[in-house]
Amino acid sequence: LGIQDSVKPLYFVLTNYSVCLSPPIPSLKPVIDVGSLYQCKDCGKAFRRSSHLTEHQRIHTGDRPYDQCGKAFTHSSTFVKHKRTHTGEKPYECKDCGKAFTHHSTFLHHSMTHTGEKPFVCQECGKAFCVNAAFTQHMRIHTGEKPYVCSECGKAFTQRSTFIRHKRTHTGEKPFGCKECGRAFCDTSSLIQHMRLHTGEKPYECSECGKAFTHHSVFIRHTRTHSAVKPLECKECAKAFYYSSSFIRHMRIHTGEKPYVCRECGKAFTQPANFLRHSRIHTGEKPFECTVCEKAFYDTFALIRHMRTHTGEKPFECSECGKAFSHNSSFLQHRKIHSRV
Repeated sequence: LGIQDSVKPLYFVLTNYSVCLSPPIPSLKPVIDVGSLYQCKDCGKAFRRSSHLTEHQRIHTGDRPYDQCGKAFTHSSTFVKHKRTHTGEKPYECKDCGKAFTHHSTFLHHSMTHTGEKPFVCQECGKAFCVNAAFTQHMRIHTGEKPYVCSECGKAFTQRSTFIRHKRTHTGEKPFGCKECGRAFCDTSSLIQHMRLHTGEKPYECSECGKAFTHHSVFIRHTRTHSAVKPLECKECAKAFYYSSSFIRHMRIHTGEKPYVCRECGKAFTQPANFLRHSRIHTGEKPFECTVCEKAFYDTFALIRHMRTHTGEKPFECSECGKAFSHNSSFLQHRKIHSRV
């Protein structure tokens, strides 16, 4: 017998269709063999391997067979990557600087910072990128494409990571916990930023004045104070702003828009930070705790103000008489003494 004679056929052909004789996969729909492809009957997507189809069909069935810490995954490869968050394993090490990475894609992205290579160039604006994924995300700025749509509220997103973060606002899932204080977060970037409260790390330093910052967004905001240009101007009152988020918040003063509404009492807010602060009144949550006396607060600003009672810091100094104050409200009240003179 030849090799072909010794191999049992998996399929026999009836007209234009093939019937699968292998044991059926539980809870999955039958496979159609289109030429050399395996096609999903739910959405029509085709695959070269049956194993890839099996993994794909879990999108439709909701089956997540890989489970270790309560978090479940449809793909074994994603599960393996996730396990590294528990083990701390970083198998991809940069030969240039020794920095190690959990994911191969992040490692490749980093390695290009040494070579300076940016092979993916946007034809619209000329901006170049190290990796194709970043280039694809950037192109959506020009096309307006938002492929990730939330089934709960209909909100759409350009980036998958932003979409996943958003979904957790509906589920309440906070899988990333701080080992120091137990506080949990929706994403790793928020956890990393939070950890700097414990470590005191301020990785973003201004080259103009040497001032350092914990958060990149605050650092960017600060750097613009050295520039006289404020590109966003309000047509109502001519007030100008460095960045769009402040401009949008300001415009709500004129429009009266309050898009953040409390489901408990119906109170509405112009800014999400104020809304979150308010919602903690209903939940009783006080996530910001003083490390000296363990007193807890609804928001970081209240904690910062409180910490001055321990440190003695008085950052608000009167230019008229030199008197200093712990709180801005006390400082402003004091200023009125000079204005009346």
